[in-house]
Parts: sequence; C-alpha cells; structure tokens
Amino acid sequence: MASLDSMINSSLMQKAFALDSLYGRVLSAITPLIELALKLWVANAFFKSGLTKIQSFETTIMLFEYEYSVPLLSPTLAAYMGTAAELILPVLLVIGLAGRYAALALFVFNIVAAISYPDISPLGVSQHYLWGMALLMLTLYGPGKWSLDHFICKKCSATCS
Repeated sequence: MASLDSMINSSLMQKAFALDSLYGRVLSAITPLIELALKLWVANAFFKSGLTKIQSFETTIMLFEYEYSVPLLSPTLAAYMGTAAELILPVLLVIGLAGRYAALALFVFNIVAAISYPDISPLGVSQHYLWGMALLMLTLYGPGKWSLDHFICKKCSATCS
C-alpha cells in the first residue's frame, strides 16, 4: 500500500513540476512583450506632456514661473530641462538605449513633477505612483530582451542583465 501511495505522489509531483516548467516557459516567452508594453505606457504619458509643452513654449515658461514650483532651478531653465527630459528620455526608454538610466531619470523626474505641482488631484497622485512603480521596476530589472542595450550587450559578449 505504501508503494502505491508513493507512486501516486511521485506521479503527481512529476506532473506538477512539468506544469510549473511549462508555466515558466510561457512567462519567459511573453515577458519581453509585457516589458515593452510597460515602457510604451509610461513613455507615452511623458512624451505627450513634452509635446504639449513645445506647442506653446512661452506658455510653458509662464507655467514654470507661476504654477510649478521646481526647487533649485530658474523657471526658464526648468522649462527647458523638463521639456527636453519629457521628449528624450521616453524615446531612450522605449528603444532601450541606456534603458536603466532613462528609467531612473524619469523616476526622479516623476517625483519632481508630482511635488512641484501644488494643485495635483488625488487621481493625478495615483497616476504618478503607478508611473513611479513601473519606472522603478524598469530601473531595477533593466529594459529587457527587446532593447538596444540587450542587443549591444550580446554583440559585445558582455554579461547581460
């Protein structure tokens, strides 16, 4: 009787391990797609904001003078730097060139943006939290297999993360 129980348990364990292995392979196959979708989602928000700023840059400078309270920078410099960051960093993030650094820079930028605008709504704060978590994950885990960083790393035979 004990041997029948051990055979059943062994067979169940083998099936469980096979199922877990299949699950792991499926997740590994779709992970790059999920990473890309996450990068596109975050990059879209920042890039659209940058496009809005360059449509009327005089208005943008005025907003930085009277509405946003960016610490340590003059309003004009903050307007130029913020607009440049919102237009350049999302592109770097999506293509995965210096992906961790782009994600880290956007993470810091996100914090500054959230604290610099005094009239941000609770929904806006929640949105900044979500972007921050996504950017933190991309900073910690890198831009993924579908990135220029990964491609360059493989071409140079370096250790890729």
